[in-house]
Amino acid sequence: MKRELNVFLTAIMFYTRLPCPGWVGHEDSLLNQSTRYLPVVGWVVGCIAAFTFLAGNILFGPSLGILLSMVTSVITTGAFHEDGFADTCDGFGGGWTKERILEIMKDSRVGTYGVVGLILLLGTKFLSLQPLVSLSTSQPLVLILLFVMAHSLSRFVACTFIFTHPYVRLSESKVKPVAQAVERYNLYIGATFALVPLLALSVATLKPALLLLLFPLFVLKLYLGNYFSKWIGGYTGDCLGATQQVSEVLIYLTSILLWKFT
Repeated sequence: MKRELNVFLTAIMFYTRLPCPGWVGHEDSLLNQSTRYLPVVGWVVGCIAAFTFLAGNILFGPSLGILLSMVTSVITTGAFHEDGFADTCDGFGGGWTKERILEIMKDSRVGTYGVVGLILLLGTKFLSLQPLVSLSTSQPLVLILLFVMAHSLSRFVACTFIFTHPYVRLSESKVKPVAQAVERYNLYIGATFALVPLLALSVATLKPALLLLLFPLFVLKLYLGNYFSKWIGGYTGDCLGATQQVSEVLIYLTSILLWKFT
């Protein structure tokens, strides 16, 4: 039981900036196994973002509430996934060979593609959250489940690459321990953690059609998988971050449509 707690806290320590007890280990094996808890990290980040919005909405109104929730989620994760998205935009936007793409993605500097990509991504996220929170502001539980579902499910989509595609990043990457072979049961555990908030949201809203948002996520995974494989032969840690961010935005956009037309 203590080891399992250690694995979970390792996930918290690696994927967020939240403080963890000093006895939590830094072993590569623990980080490797912590993949199954990545959707639970989404629960934590989603709850923080949701409660920040609820407080910000009361104090400043919905628009500032959304902005503050986004700021809080970025601070909580240390912009871990946003950084991966920006690097992916720079790498695939500016590189034309596998070697060049990987070289650009490794560069700590952010280029034009990354800046423009982040502006468009964050702007879309902000604007897509506005109609969603207006539909659920009077139902705090629904709003919390919405945030938790989006953060959890998007992280699960990203971590599926570990089980379906080869890792191609250079040996010194900090994500390398995560990308090593992981037993498939971790995928099933992660899927369970990811689906629970979605199922709870569909029940709370009496909208089982919300389950349909799994389909565009599946299509997105196939598209990104083919795209990454075509250009670099697999995925990198930055690709995982980009997948999480794009999946989160797609969840919000699809939820708007399903909420309106079902």
